[in-house]
Amino acid sequence: MSKITAAITAVGAYVPDFVLSNQVLETLVDTNDEWITSRTGIKERRLLKEEGNGTSFLAIKAAQNLIEKSKINPEEIDLVIVGTATPDMPVASTSVYVATQIGAVNAFAYDLQAACSSFLYGMSTAAAYIESGRYKKILLIGADKMSSIIDYTDRATCIIFGDGAGAVLFEPNHEGLGLQDEFLRSDGIGREFLKIDAGGSILPPSEETVKNRKHFVYQDGKTVFKYAVSGMADVSEKIMQRNNLTHDDVDWLVAHQANKRIIDATSSRMGVDENKVLINIEKYGNTTSATLPLLLSDFEHKLKKGDNLIFAAFGGGFTWGSIYLKWAYDKK
Repeated sequence: MSKITAAITAVGAYVPDFVLSNQVLETLVDTNDEWITSRTGIKERRLLKEEGNGTSFLAIKAAQNLIEKSKINPEEIDLVIVGTATPDMPVASTSVYVATQIGAVNAFAYDLQAACSSFLYGMSTAAAYIESGRYKKILLIGADKMSSIIDYTDRATCIIFGDGAGAVLFEPNHEGLGLQDEFLRSDGIGREFLKIDAGGSILPPSEETVKNRKHFVYQDGKTVFKYAVSGMADVSEKIMQRNNLTHDDVDWLVAHQANKRIIDATSSRMGVDENKVLINIEKYGNTTSATLPLLLSDFEHKLKKGDNLIFAAFGGGFTWGSIYLKWAYDKK
């Protein structure tokens, strides 16, 4: 019997309609389009504005898009994993609600939180379940409503983040396609440089924490940038070396969309040509857990069966890593 590998067999995505452009941000904080574009590569981002809708709304829409495109019966899904840094609420799992709402009544579900690396870590987790032989269909969703935790008076963070969701279906493969290797890392040194101070068990919500704006994302941009550049480049180079891949062997770099300069530094270190780098940061900004699946959705038409994809991500905590995956299908 041939070895079971875990392949992506379908993708789906959703971004909200409301566009927050650099020009609009110029009216909110002391910044301008040229400054934002030159330093980040971002032109606009999408925000979920409707009151009462959270991350689950985005995740459900992305999952429904995948189900509609692939014609899969949601009752056949064994597991739903939602990678997110912005769950609907504490305690009650966002993924459990998503699974129920999409009709995945036979699935179990849970959330996975590794900041911007959540989807990447989720790929590893989903693949392990498939490779075990116990499960056949796993829906992995990356979704974040970053606008719910961003201070739109803080120009250091409000220019970067957007809302969105993407989904992929993992299924068993017997042709050697799918996830080939992974190199995942983490380091608690990052705890102080990218975080939300309040709302957890150390500093529960209070009148004081709200007044002092402690429930918004804080980022030490220079430090995070430095670690992200070296981290993403290191693991991407490592996974190529470990699998005897040259830059010619890599068909696509699927990198977390945090900053265009970080993506450029990673591709340069790998020796991968610019035309092999998937980029949509200009449209969505950093959607945290959703960046990688949104790339797959936007560029699905370019991906060919057998293509070598290198995924790379870096997130708060710090968390980072790279995954080598062989694409399993041609879009019909």
